[in-house]
Amino acid sequence: MNVKLFWSTIILFFCLLIYSSICNAESRSLNQSTNKITYNQKNKTITLRWSEFGESGDYTISRGGSRLANNFINIGKTSKLTFKDKKPNQNKYENYYKITRGSESILISLENEIFGDNVYFYDRKYEHASTAQQEMKAHFPFIGMGGTNGEWTTKRQAYYFKPNIDGQSYDPGGSGSASSESANSIELGFYSHIGGLGKLPTDVKLGSLFTRPHLSGGANATCTFWRSVENLFVMRAFAWTVSQSTSARRMQIESSSKFISDIGHTNFWGSGGYIADSYFTSIRPNWGGQQQWYTRNSSFPNGTDRMGGSYNMVWQGCINPPTADSINTPITKTPIVREKPFLFIGDDGEYKVFVPAWQQDRVGVSWDSKDIGKGVVQDLLTQWYVAKEGDTEMEINAALKAGKNIFFTPGHYSLNAPIQVNRKNAILLGAGIASVTLEPTANNKWGCIYVDDQDGIIVAGLLMDSFNSTTYQIRVGNRDSQSNHSENPILLTDITCRVGGVQANDIQIHSSMEINSNNVIGDHFWLWRADHGSQPGGKKRWTRDRSKNGLIVSGDDVTLYGLFAEHHQEYEVLWLGERGRTFFFQNEPPYDAPNQEEWSSQNNRVKGFAAFKVANSVKEHHSIGMGSYAVFTGTDGNVNKDNAFEAPNTPNVKLGKMVITKFAGPGNILNVINGIGGTTKTGVKRVELYNSNGTQPFDEEFSLPDKESYPSYIEMN
Repeated sequence: MNVKLFWSTIILFFCLLIYSSICNAESRSLNQSTNKITYNQKNKTITLRWSEFGESGDYTISRGGSRLANNFINIGKTSKLTFKDKKPNQNKYENYYKITRGSESILISLENEIFGDNVYFYDRKYEHASTAQQEMKAHFPFIGMGGTNGEWTTKRQAYYFKPNIDGQSYDPGGSGSASSESANSIELGFYSHIGGLGKLPTDVKLGSLFTRPHLSGGANATCTFWRSVENLFVMRAFAWTVSQSTSARRMQIESSSKFISDIGHTNFWGSGGYIADSYFTSIRPNWGGQQQWYTRNSSFPNGTDRMGGSYNMVWQGCINPPTADSINTPITKTPIVREKPFLFIGDDGEYKVFVPAWQQDRVGVSWDSKDIGKGVVQDLLTQWYVAKEGDTEMEINAALKAGKNIFFTPGHYSLNAPIQVNRKNAILLGAGIASVTLEPTANNKWGCIYVDDQDGIIVAGLLMDSFNSTTYQIRVGNRDSQSNHSENPILLTDITCRVGGVQANDIQIHSSMEINSNNVIGDHFWLWRADHGSQPGGKKRWTRDRSKNGLIVSGDDVTLYGLFAEHHQEYEVLWLGERGRTFFFQNEPPYDAPNQEEWSSQNNRVKGFAAFKVANSVKEHHSIGMGSYAVFTGTDGNVNKDNAFEAPNTPNVKLGKMVITKFAGPGNILNVINGIGGTTKTGVKRVELYNSNGTQPFDEEFSLPDKESYPSYIEMN
């Protein structure tokens, strides 16, 4: 036998075998993406298609009314890879198909096809009251984790509850504090969202809901971030123990509610939070142990007594708020506001998005027991593009250009160029703390999102992250924007910008957020240069995670509610526009300034940088409810800050209810504002109102970001 021919044949055989394996693998991969469900509107039939799986035999098809339905009924068998259900349940979204072959099964539904794998739906019509609570409890150790690892996961998830029927609820029953096993609470972890799919909060009733602080044995909630809840009725206990980048909206809370830990033993504390458009029916809630909090347009049972809080509690447009004192600042009305859009199920059984209307001088909630509120209803499938993890900026921008709004399902969206919102009334709405992330590529030096200078644009519920050096993370308008949007302002709501914390490479951001357009309304921001993370801190963090400014405002008539900005390396908020307003501000300076020489402002004549800086050129500005707290821990022991706040001595520039104190570290804030108010060396210091009674800061030129807003290779209309 020819030995050479023999080995050639053997080699060829193995090459063909490897090639066949690769082809089969590619085929399996391709088939996995071909699972398909189609609803025929005319014939009211549903057709299923799937890729081959299992070893041998027919496929058995069973149907349930929901993903976790108590009962799945067998409706047929087939040897093919397709099946038509000629008599599905009347509501097309109440058809979940389990396809089984041997020991393997897959589940196919229209909801999964539309929303992807990171959205979980519950339907009490087909499930036990305890089903959702038990599944979320099982999820908790793996997704939305409560421990330190959960802070940096890229997993995102949303849990949506369909409206109750016939007096049902999702309450499995229970008693005791929300954290106890006997309470049978739903526990919400990192990067998680819970939403009711009714028109009203009372359409979806949960039993008990809580969040678990993971520091100091559950007593410390200062790192309980990135979670949200909306459009729900809580029947028993609501223990919402959180800090920044958390929101509770459009809630009815029937029984006890507290915003600080009910687990652990001593030293309970949290670092602020946000709640809006919520109705507390029977018991005044308790914020004891929270450093600060912003509450907007909510209603409390009768009473004016304090409801807790240590330094800065702002109550705006609320019914029965606490009486004003050094800590509490009730503000009678909300001058102009638009609530965040939300997903719900319409009367026709289809998914809708409710887009609330603008309201002026509002007091109390936007809804009542029979009325969804003022606004417009949009159909999700016809007017929106539902984005899923893996979608690119090219696909999202194309959908925007085609006239669609964007619903971001939970996920980690990797971008090589900004999402460009360049159409009047366009909406970006994120669910499950969806994050848009700048990847470390040479293509992107601009940012995550660029919002054009157009009327009525809404950006809501998104986290902007950075794995790459960029000019900005979100920018609204170019610096020469001059349009008047007073009839239909631009809205930014539930926005987080994060610099550092997770990436290993050096990055530099000039400004996390820039607002250059006029008449922009901001409703709850956290602009955070990370003070801790999965990478080394101290001096390494100072040079690795660079960010000059958290926010630069050059637009006129900009109003912000609930502004949190922390740890940026120069002016954390720099205000250049006229007639600006901020209602509630929270800040900590950068922990890690290495020495005073590297952290001085105004040509090294002033120690450190003010947390909130109104430029000397501004003629009119009014902000109220402002806190800045000294934490200089990563320094040489000799770093201080001269002023927490700085503003010009101009009659119509007024800053009120300012507070400073020290939480940790050797350094101090030496004055509240413009050289007056006292130092944190001797405890808490307050200034009730500043109006030209201190030393005006030096005139200076500010280093502003590059004017270029988006890649030149992307056409803009």
